[in-house]
Amino acid sequence: MSSEATIHSSQKLSKSGLRLAGIVVTVILVAVVVIGLITRATQASSLKTWTQEQAVPTVSVVVPEPGKTGSVLDLPGQLQAYTRAPIYAQVSGYLKEWKTDIGAPVKAGQLLGEIFTPELDQQLQQARADLASTKANADLAGVTAKRWQAMLGSDSVAQQDVDQRTADYTAKLAQMKAAQANVDRLEAAKAFARIVAPFDGVVTARDTDVGALINAGGGTGPELFVVSDIHKLRVYVQVPQRYGPSIRPGSNAVLMVPEYPGREFHAQVAATSNAVNTTSGTTLVQLQVDNADSQLMPGAFAHVRFNLPVDTTALRVPASSLIFDNAGLRVATVGEGDKVAFKKVNILFDYGKTVEIGSGLSAGDRVIDSPPDGIKDGDAVKIATDDATAKPHEKA
Repeated sequence: MSSEATIHSSQKLSKSGLRLAGIVVTVILVAVVVIGLITRATQASSLKTWTQEQAVPTVSVVVPEPGKTGSVLDLPGQLQAYTRAPIYAQVSGYLKEWKTDIGAPVKAGQLLGEIFTPELDQQLQQARADLASTKANADLAGVTAKRWQAMLGSDSVAQQDVDQRTADYTAKLAQMKAAQANVDRLEAAKAFARIVAPFDGVVTARDTDVGALINAGGGTGPELFVVSDIHKLRVYVQVPQRYGPSIRPGSNAVLMVPEYPGREFHAQVAATSNAVNTTSGTTLVQLQVDNADSQLMPGAFAHVRFNLPVDTTALRVPASSLIFDNAGLRVATVGEGDKVAFKKVNILFDYGKTVEIGSGLSAGDRVIDSPPDGIKDGDAVKIATDDATAKPHEKA
């Protein structure tokens, strides 16, 4: 009896242990499932939050600032002699000789060449003979008029006869003066057979030679010589209309020419045309540059650099902030609520790393530097810095 009771009691204990173990296992399984579900829900929520955060682009912003120095205006210019005189023939003939060639320095009145004028010489001889004839006739008429005037007192001649002799003398005297004027004219023309320099300078052209037929051109024929004063040079530059008011007489400029790389010549604005060319939209500016050593040559091309005054209304931003698409030239700014706001701008000057904006921006705007691709107006963005206002950008 005792062994059967013991066996029965052991069977009861085994069933109770199994039931307890089953309960424990079930609780553990339920706990594992609950923990797994909670972990997955937490991860999904974190992933959603991370995805939403990644969907908002992070941008860096800069604040546009006025430039500390004015822009530099580099324009092409043309050098010209301070004074240039093309010399034409005023009498016809043949070139007898020339005394100076190109590049020769000359003084005012120095002989450049001489024209042989046989036809003019004959005309002058005839004019002098005519003068001698009219002078003799005038002298005779004068003596006759005096005699008749003396006889009028003795009542031996009529007053009308005396008046006729006096009038004849006046006419002959006028003829003599006309003949004298003709001689003077031809002598003045003969003086132009000597071609002389009008001022101190350099012979920059000689377009004739010994024996060449010379026709009095009056400015329409070919130039015989060109004399230029190059101790100073004039520089002519076409300045865009916008910069015209900034370049006034007395302003300084730097001149550079290809034949002297790296060397600068200092010029000064002498005058402006005070008018805008309707074709090119530019204003003609004249500068002067000293050329005492004759290193610069008239007719040469030059680069002229103007240092313009600071434009306080213009703002500078990095060139990387510009967006150029089918909507035109724009910049992206961060507006209220950290939303993107595009603004159209125009460039005044390009400095390479930075650009000068003429209109479209305000000093307090927050400009996005290197805006992400695909950014649109009204998109939300996150500023990369903790400070809502970025530091001013570095100047170029």
